[in-house]
Amino acid sequence: MLRRIPRLVLSLVGTLGLTVAPGAAQQGAPNGEWPTYGGDLGHTRYSALDQIDADNFSDLEVAWRFKTESLGPRPEFIFQSTPLMVDGVLYTTAGTRRAAVAIDAETGEMLWVHRLNEGERGAGAPRRLSGRGLTYWDDGADGVIFYVTPGYRLIALNALTGHRITSFGDDGLVDLKQGLDQDIDPVTGEIGLHAAPIISNGVIMIGAAHLAGVAPPTKEKPTGHVRGFDARTGERKWIFHTIPGADEFGNDSWLNDSWRYTGNTGVWGQMTIDEDLGYVYLPVEMPTGDLYGGHRLGDNLFADSVVAVEIATGDRVWHYQTIHHDVWDFDLPSAPILVDITVDGQPIKALAQPSKQGFLYVLDRTNGEPVWPIEERAVPQSDVPGEMTSPTQPFPTKPPPFDRQGISVDDLIDFTPELRARAEEAIAPYRIGPLYTPPSVASFEGTLGTLHIPALTGGSNWPGGSFDPETGIFYIYSKTQINSLGLVSNPQRSNMDFIMGRPRRPAGGRGGRGRRGGGGFGGLNVDGISIVKPPWGRITAIDLNAGELVWQVAHGETPDNIRNHPLLQGVDVPRTGVANARIGTLVTKTLVVAGDGGLFTNEDGVRGSALRAYDKATGEDVGTVALPVPATGSPMTYMVGDTQYLVVAIAGGGFAGELWAFTAPE
Repeated sequence: MLRRIPRLVLSLVGTLGLTVAPGAAQQGAPNGEWPTYGGDLGHTRYSALDQIDADNFSDLEVAWRFKTESLGPRPEFIFQSTPLMVDGVLYTTAGTRRAAVAIDAETGEMLWVHRLNEGERGAGAPRRLSGRGLTYWDDGADGVIFYVTPGYRLIALNALTGHRITSFGDDGLVDLKQGLDQDIDPVTGEIGLHAAPIISNGVIMIGAAHLAGVAPPTKEKPTGHVRGFDARTGERKWIFHTIPGADEFGNDSWLNDSWRYTGNTGVWGQMTIDEDLGYVYLPVEMPTGDLYGGHRLGDNLFADSVVAVEIATGDRVWHYQTIHHDVWDFDLPSAPILVDITVDGQPIKALAQPSKQGFLYVLDRTNGEPVWPIEERAVPQSDVPGEMTSPTQPFPTKPPPFDRQGISVDDLIDFTPELRARAEEAIAPYRIGPLYTPPSVASFEGTLGTLHIPALTGGSNWPGGSFDPETGIFYIYSKTQINSLGLVSNPQRSNMDFIMGRPRRPAGGRGGRGRRGGGGFGGLNVDGISIVKPPWGRITAIDLNAGELVWQVAHGETPDNIRNHPLLQGVDVPRTGVANARIGTLVTKTLVVAGDGGLFTNEDGVRGSALRAYDKATGEDVGTVALPVPATGSPMTYMVGDTQYLVVAIAGGGFAGELWAFTAPE
């Protein structure tokens, strides 16, 4: 049996800027550790450590590297994990088979590994590869590691040895495809999870994820109900139906019995917990399918909702729906963040829920009431046959949006008159409009679809934001990117009336207006230049006591293809930032840290990426650390002995996933 590395010497606490007691869930990572995915149960992604600062950030040195290429039958090039650190041991998922690994946090040495070969069940899973992390539970003994396999099994491991805990479930394993109050094929059933589970008071809570749904082959899908399990036995304690059953609250928001066959509506992002209240907060995704709701008319509770559920019982306490009848794929992708704030002199226990559309919904977490008014405003209506969109949508009055919403001619690039003219030509075949302009039928006789900002992946996405409990300031990365939402009817591909697609040209002819520039998920462009003005990536700081923006900076170096573009020669192009949906922020005593998100050639002529640090008060760029490829996971930090470590997952191209740990120079 491995010997656990001792806890930090408490005499160091006062001198090294550490937090002595865990405190409330929104007080940051405690005692120089990182015991949960978000640092604390409130998902603040905050640490009070300050050894790494503006003076030494650019001089950080690699302390160790942990390679994952042998943790599976082939290397992985999408490594999104945020590790945990408890008692000097780092825990993470890694590799194409999603192994659970324990690593010496000081040296990077692997202490143990656990893997499960799931055969066809794993190979056909909707959420494969290493996932985004795992969960640690202090059980009063050796500690327990919980994680969910690609094939949707929950496994409990002894944190010291990596051996399965045989008293949990069936020999340390719970089959999550069972006990979901629906029939799901154990091998081919389309349900899984990338996210880390979350645990409180001996209850471990599990969400669900599915395949992307812009063109689902059927409208009948598994539903991602949320469950709580006994952490010692694996017994299901409760289930919360994210699509209400016949006799449950919210069922009347599903017209024509659509609740019976509609699926998705899971929690594929991270959950958040307030242990004082005994609530877990669920950011629920949208239903099947992403861009057409003609088969599920109504507001569709609890899709696109923040739902507070009792940890002990699974009973709903309150909910707030951010979008009624979503047809934009604007589901809630990330954890609500617990924030204790003071508004107009009144202390409020609140939560801040980032969204793909660039809104931050700030709610009283005790009752779900908006901290500032959220207005129901009229929005454009769909003209797609069979569709019936909601006449209004909720618009927060504070804080202001943290990214661009909707599209007009004024949003197009204007580096030169030629580029503006070509950008206007590129959008001519499409419908444009404000936020919540619905998708449209794509045809050569009408329009090719509706242009959409933020894009299908946001705005913000699964990395979410971070919060500084000392100042009340919230930080988030977001991107500005454009998609075309065009719908077609294709019975050969789907039994839905409409799915995302491009129109077919009539036989024997060109069939009207063609598409100019690139489109689809990557956005429209003019010779590789996005048609929308930069910045294409940004970090925003928001004062949650006032509901106001503090600063906003372009995040990510200008890509080489833009800096060297022949159409931009002689043009003063400011830093554009990088459009990447997978950039997470870390807040420390003085810094905001985030991966660059792109590849560029640095001042030394070396092509690679970087970690960037900003002064958290002003947004001033105070340092960079070179990386060979972009950071693909969110950074975290911890202290072992008298040394602070900064760790991030990186991967991309032909570079298999690795964890890199940095320390300040001695």
